[in-house]
Amino acid sequence: MSLLFSKYHYQRGVALITVMLIVALCAVIASQMTARLQVQVQRSANMTFNQQAYWYAMAAEELTKRVLVAAFEEDAEVTHLGQIWAQGETTYPVEQGKISGEITDLQSCLNLNALKATASGDEKLPASIALETLLINLQLDGVSQFEAESMVESLIDWLDENDELSGSGGAEDNDYASREFPYLAANNFLASVNELRVIANFTPAIINEIAPYVCIIPANEQHKININTIDAEQPELLQALLDSTVEEAEQILGARGEEGFDTIDDFYNLPEIIKLKLSDSIKEQFVVDSEYFTLKASTSFNNSFFAMKSVMKVTNNKYIDVISRTIGRN
Repeated sequence: MSLLFSKYHYQRGVALITVMLIVALCAVIASQMTARLQVQVQRSANMTFNQQAYWYAMAAEELTKRVLVAAFEEDAEVTHLGQIWAQGETTYPVEQGKISGEITDLQSCLNLNALKATASGDEKLPASIALETLLINLQLDGVSQFEAESMVESLIDWLDENDELSGSGGAEDNDYASREFPYLAANNFLASVNELRVIANFTPAIINEIAPYVCIIPANEQHKININTIDAEQPELLQALLDSTVEEAEQILGARGEEGFDTIDDFYNLPEIIKLKLSDSIKEQFVVDSEYFTLKASTSFNNSFFAMKSVMKVTNNKYIDVISRTIGRN
């Protein structure tokens, strides 16, 4: 009788332990499921917030189109820094976030893709001469006439469609294929100024120094600089384009007024320009109207952030096409 009673209690104890183990296991599984559910809910919320931040950026793009159209309805033949698009970075509060954007003229800087045109001929074109002169005038450490020529030739070789060196300082497929991590020259347009990092003779320090003066018009070798929108704080660009002194460039930029020159002849008839006795090839670089612009937009929504760069082309002052978008701050 006592043996049977002892056995009965033993079985109850085993059953109790088994039940406790099952309950503990269920609690662990429930805890894991709850944690995973919370992660999934947060992930879904983040995706929703990021998507809303993205749509805010697209809204900034649409607003930019309206701003550009409004500006060119008032001034159909001239683009200048007194227009509504040139107000610098502007921020708008929106529900649970904000939209910030800045519009800049892509014809107020040197389009590096314009050097692709040089590759089709033996003669140096104004764009390549301007870049070489800019590199020298900026007085960068370790950049002499030879280094400046080498950088320009390397860039031309990167852009051209052949595998022939454009000069003694150039670089083609063989130069890049022999590197520790080999690659080939693009033989095509640049997509970003940052692409200079993989081109021979360019260094991060040099790229950072020239970045304010150069830009990329996607898949376009146009070299037309709007004299009305060159930054007055960066006379070195105009100095390089005119092959003048920096003081002469400052005087010219100071003479254009807030609304710039009404016609290109007004620019050429400046006493400061007449004194320089510019050749026709140099004069052909300049315009007073622009058709390429870039928007740098950054948005936020519920601690989610989104940055985008859009390049736009204006046609007939009323049709605006987005020709490229880049996600990220660079």
